[in-house]
Amino acid sequence: FTAETAARKARAAEDAWNSRDPARVAQAYTLDSRWRNRSERFAGRAAIVAFLTRKWQAELEYRLIKEVWAFTGDRIAVRFVYESCDAEGNWSRAFGNEQWEFAPSGLMRRREASINDLPIPASARLFHWPLGPRPEDHPGLSELGL
Repeated sequence: FTAETAARKARAAEDAWNSRDPARVAQAYTLDSRWRNRSERFAGRAAIVAFLTRKWQAELEYRLIKEVWAFTGDRIAVRFVYESCDAEGNWSRAFGNEQWEFAPSGLMRRREASINDLPIPASARLFHWPLGPRPEDHPGLSELGL
């Protein structure tokens, strides 16, 4: 990867996750992709779709920003922040790091995610764009001081 191609890969992932479409997101991963997300471990696109379906049923109003931290060879490290609320309207901000490893096809074959949650009042939200991809002119994590 170069700085430019790593940034494009991260933005494409961000846009896909902000679609909240589990099938769309899963297409970026190899058929046998291995994931660790918090304490969960699983493999394969069907498991990815099941995981993301559960995730977005619980995490409403989900908005995410990703930023490349480092890259080398077939790996990219990103940091991310997302905001969401639960069915009762309680907001949280999640801070995390992901390590990605890619197959020669360009699909991700491994994703390792570590995530911490922080309850926030609705008034502390920073991500206010309409559901879907983050607008091009919306600040990224560094610009927001996150």
